[in-house]
Amino acid sequence: MQVVASAVERVFREEYGRLIASLVRRFGDIDIAEEAAGGALVAALEKWPESGVPPNPGGWLTITAGNRAIDRIRREKQRDAKHQAALMSYDDTPHEPTGPVEDDRLRLLFTCCHPALAPEARIALTLRLLGGLTVAEIAQAFLVPETTMAQRITRAKKKIAAAKVPYRVPEAADLPERLGGVLAVLFLVFNEGYLATGDGDPVRAELTGEAIRLTRVLRQLLPEEPEVGGLLGLLVLTEARREARVRNGQLVPLGEQDRAGWDRGLIAEGHDLVRECLAINRPGRYQILAAINAVHTDAPTASDTDWSQVVALYDQLTRLDPSPIVALNRAVAVAELDGPKVALTLVDRLPLTGYHAWHVARADMLRRLGRTAEAKESYDAAIAATQNSAERGYLSRKRGELV
Repeated sequence: MQVVASAVERVFREEYGRLIASLVRRFGDIDIAEEAAGGALVAALEKWPESGVPPNPGGWLTITAGNRAIDRIRREKQRDAKHQAALMSYDDTPHEPTGPVEDDRLRLLFTCCHPALAPEARIALTLRLLGGLTVAEIAQAFLVPETTMAQRITRAKKKIAAAKVPYRVPEAADLPERLGGVLAVLFLVFNEGYLATGDGDPVRAELTGEAIRLTRVLRQLLPEEPEVGGLLGLLVLTEARREARVRNGQLVPLGEQDRAGWDRGLIAEGHDLVRECLAINRPGRYQILAAINAVHTDAPTASDTDWSQVVALYDQLTRLDPSPIVALNRAVAVAELDGPKVALTLVDRLPLTGYHAWHVARADMLRRLGRTAEAKESYDAAIAATQNSAERGYLSRKRGELV
């Protein structure tokens, strides 16, 4: 029973984004899509323990959810209008014009990133609908209470319905104002997969894979947009290291990873994308982050990393994005170039005391400076601020090494 329940949860997480996107296309209503998907999950939990996991579990969930949605529509009071909607769903006619790209999930992504929604609402709604994250997981990622995040997501869905936001990729003239939000959401979906905020699997390959797939589709739509190429380069260069990132249930930091386990095909693709961006010479945030990752993946060993180049790239990024997070990442690079004492001074100035990576950086720098008692406190704070099991394991080991 437990094995089947685990299989259902795994399949549902992997299929959730595709399932929701296809239901929204068929029925034109996010609430109906979510309710139907939830009903399909309940049905799977009831039936699969007896019948076994079907050969095509994603297809089973899609059919079951579609039937649940049609049943709900039939129960609605406004029968004439709703029956028409149900009839439309039988022949799979889209509720709205779908635009130039035949990809349900990319259209849903553009719907979630409509400029009528606040930026934080766009990201939260996309993580919920495409990433399949729970409200609690999203709230933790945003460092807000779960009730606050639930209200934010509910308001976003209501605004989409009230504003009649179309379920399609926008026309070319509308793309520039939407693209930044879409790229930001794809990056966050990838990050959630690469270092999950919840206490389940430490790495969620279905999310990293989906973010890369959608970015590839987006690049086909906008082949001349360097930031799309930059984001794709960043994602594939980061994904190339995924297999080496967790060992024995513990996170392995970049400097300790077995580079023989890196995916050389993805690295070559990422380097090609970075070179293409450099040739265009319209630098942006994701292009610079991709270039930083190219420096890391170009080094045969950690000691061969050109940290002066990394710091220079962070200097360039700071001019585009002077955020505390960028400053923190730059300080980590400065620690390798100029030493932990200089870097710690930079870190202590940052208003990031609620951010677990800030505590991780301080702990490492304090450890290297021999300030053991303070390092222990920072490790304790970092452990308390993350639920990712692999990261907690790594931090606990590093703290335990202090004497």
